[in-house]
Amino acid sequence: MWTLRGGTAAQKARNVDTLRHSFESLQGRIPGLLQLHIGVDQSRVDYACDVVLVSEFASAEALAAYATHPEHLRVKAELGDMRVARHQVDYEVP
Repeated sequence: MWTLRGGTAAQKARNVDTLRHSFESLQGRIPGLLQLHIGVDQSRVDYACDVVLVSEFASAEALAAYATHPEHLRVKAELGDMRVARHQVDYEVP
């Protein structure tokens, strides 16, 4: 989950679009990445994050490989310092 930079609603919306496009470009390019979804906050409450990335991997090893995959590193570079805060939860589904 991310809170993104943006002094105006329009700037924040552009950053959300950039983040969404960047992550969606990973689909089909990283072995073991089964699903990837970007959710955009609609509540607008002050404590909510702006976006959430929900991704599913074939295994814990595939998730570990994703962290250093060149395409993932490309997305990290594209997004640069766009985020103000980031929260992460990695969990295994039995």
